[in-house]
Amino acid sequence: MRIAVAGGTGVVGRHVVDIAVDQGHEVVTLARSAGVDLVTGAGLAARLDGVDVVVDVTGTREQKRAAAEDFFGGVTARLLSAEVDADVRHHVTLSIVGVDDVDTGYYAGKRRQEQVVTSGPVPWTLLRATQFHEFAEQALGFVRLGPVSLVPKMRTQPIAAQEVAQALVALALGAPAGRAADLAGPEQHDLVVLARRVAAVRRAGGRRQRVVPVGLPGSGGRAVREGALLPSSDGPRGRQTFDQWLAGA
Repeated sequence: MRIAVAGGTGVVGRHVVDIAVDQGHEVVTLARSAGVDLVTGAGLAARLDGVDVVVDVTGTREQKRAAAEDFFGGVTARLLSAEVDADVRHHVTLSIVGVDDVDTGYYAGKRRQEQVVTSGPVPWTLLRATQFHEFAEQALGFVRLGPVSLVPKMRTQPIAAQEVAQALVALALGAPAGRAADLAGPEQHDLVVLARRVAAVRRAGGRRQRVVPVGLPGSGGRAVREGALLPSSDGPRGRQTFDQWLAGA
């Protein structure tokens, strides 16, 4: 099978590429490093020639609602339009568990992405997953004031990015399935605690970083503190714990 991976150089995307290649599939990476600009669409049509399925794991650093909606909505619409022209038969999208219940910028962008996919012309599968183990380290860089990192208070149930990638590849190889069961990690945690543990590992390596918890404002901040991004029903669970990830990171 010929599989295109939008965002194939990112945290999850690189695992999707590796897993698909290991299984014997032909993989096309849709990223700037491969000559494709997903924001403008430049180079996209040529890369989709002969592709059977597109796996979209694109992301952005944009946190403001308008910018996030423009990015996810625009990139997704361009992908789907190009897929129709290339006769792509299946579009697989990665989204976030709890995205409906957190009304902040990035999550609004992901909701826009889901709306474009589910109302679009290409048969689709949508997988929502919880935050990755790497999210705790990323949180250290959200707001930095010298040696101090401001980390949002939130409950999370992190999962290994590689396990999310495995699920995406399995879905890509099947028929379009609509909304798949939500995927989450094996354990619930406090993000601030996880960030402090990552900072402690950095400190052992000579990098000092103090973690200060902050409550995000508004209803969105309250929602993540109260667990809106946790799975609300039974479903598939990853196996790798945060401890295991941190030991090998």
